[in-house]
Amino acid sequence: MRYRLIPILTALALVGPVSAQTPQREAPWKGKNLKYFPADTPRDALTQRMREFSFALGVRCQYCHAGGNGITFEGVDFPSDEKAPKKKARAMLRMVDEVNRKLLPRVPSRAEPRVDVDCVTCHRGLPLPKTLQTTLLEIIEKDGAAAAVAKYRELRRNDMVSGRYNFDEWEINELARRLAAANDTAAAIAVLEMNGEFYPASPSIDFQLGELHRTRGERDKALQRYHASLEKAPDNEAAKKRIEELEKK
Repeated sequence: MRYRLIPILTALALVGPVSAQTPQREAPWKGKNLKYFPADTPRDALTQRMREFSFALGVRCQYCHAGGNGITFEGVDFPSDEKAPKKKARAMLRMVDEVNRKLLPRVPSRAEPRVDVDCVTCHRGLPLPKTLQTTLLEIIEKDGAAAAVAKYRELRRNDMVSGRYNFDEWEINELARRLAAANDTAAAIAVLEMNGEFYPASPSIDFQLGELHRTRGERDKALQRYHASLEKAPDNEAAKKRIEELEKK
């Protein structure tokens, strides 16, 4: 019996106490300083929502969260409320809830399946969800039309397929209308001429340019644009009328 116990005791000595090999169960993860999300939100669910915010605004975690090197998560203080964008994010989330839970249900004949508002609905990959019109208008007011034209070309070259901006013809046509309403006809002409490079078949651009030149007293330039509009859209009665009016002068 003594010899039979030796191998067993030797094996136990090598393995060590059974209790020492029992893995310690980690305490359940719990989020800290959660003021919008429920306190018991699972880590995976919270991480996924953070990823959605990141992609919707085209930013990294450090846009809202303090600390870290801007590349990795090392040193990031996720519970901290130091940064203003984090506080704004909570307010925006509550606003989205208000829209989806209270306002959209009141819309008559609401589409099915239902369309809800989310961060990406407005942001489209931009931290500040400004339209192309607004972006260019702010540049014109600050640095002039030439700077706005250069910015448009840059954005069209680099962001055409990103979905961040609307590069449709009418986005710039409407910008020109706003500029004309503000009596900045020179800037309106500059952005329309640029727009005409990308939409050369558009009769609307030529007609709008004709209207601007007419208001500036530039008869020959106006006639040139009205004729160009009429060539592209022979049934354009408004262009025909303007030509008739100017040719009588």
